[in-house]
Amino acid sequence: MPSRRASIALTAEEQEQFLDEGWTLQVATNGPGGFPHLAPMWYVMIDGVITFTTFGKSQKILNLQRDPHISVMLETGQAYEELRGLVIRGTAEVDTDVQTTAEVMSVVANKYRGLPIPTDTPEAALPAAAKRVTVRVRPERVYSWDHGKLGGRY
Repeated sequence: MPSRRASIALTAEEQEQFLDEGWTLQVATNGPGGFPHLAPMWYVMIDGVITFTTFGKSQKILNLQRDPHISVMLETGQAYEELRGLVIRGTAEVDTDVQTTAEVMSVVANKYRGLPIPTDTPEAALPAAAKRVTVRVRPERVYSWDHGKLGGRY
């Protein structure tokens, strides 16, 4: 029986919409002991690129400084026929510019209201941004699935 992987893959347009509407990204970096280090992250899409901020001294940043390979996954659904997801494997670009990070934090604040720090504007985010960095995910391989495309056939 031929693989149905291609028939359930998200199209480029579906991937873009899925990422634009997604909420919590699972981020995996290569830990020092050889095990993946997983962390849930809020993110935004800026110029078609997954972008998030995190503390500059976080484990994921220490891992990325040693090895820039990164995998991220976004998924949704509870019942089998509702499962949709996307995995991107690639390279992380870490940007230490405080102004850039403040700007990204402001964009994140517009997506996720209720942040515990003032981020309504880049200027308001500057004090918090001083301890953070921006990460951009540069894709090398993308794979996705939408079990709803199976039409009830498994």
